[in-house]
Amino acid sequence: MEKTIPRAGHVRGFATLVTGLLAGAFGYGAANVVPTFDAVPLQVRLTFHTAMMSVNEPVMQTGMALAILSTIALAVVSRGPARGLAGGAAALAVTTLLITVLGNIPLHAHIRRWAAGTPEAGYADVLTRWETFHNLRTLTAVTAFALVTAITVAAARRP
Repeated sequence: MEKTIPRAGHVRGFATLVTGLLAGAFGYGAANVVPTFDAVPLQVRLTFHTAMMSVNEPVMQTGMALAILSTIALAVVSRGPARGLAGGAAALAVTTLLITVLGNIPLHAHIRRWAAGTPEAGYADVLTRWETFHNLRTLTAVTAFALVTAITVAAARRP
């Protein structure tokens, strides 16, 4: 059976899709979920946050992995300036994962404990740190999507 190499257009399309979904999910959280967290009583926030994380973690981790792999693949199949942009998008996708793993996920342990009991003194600072990490990973994910979109638009303009 003959091996086929994915066409650059397919890789661009997939990278655009997954980086867009990731950026959109984080963007929705930053624009809608976090302000809602701030508008409800603390125990409601903690209960919802805990439930949401148990659903979100596998979905978002899969999305981040696909964003990383697809942007690396895009860098491999791209030429010229697009290769550098794709490499930048891949670095941003990895940064998004690192912010999540090193920033948000460790704070989830606090939030889970508080939802089951009573928040410790200084809980507001921990929640603010979680929101800061979330905003940073949203920025890196949106920027990765913007780079992939730029590559896709430029490719569409070429004859």
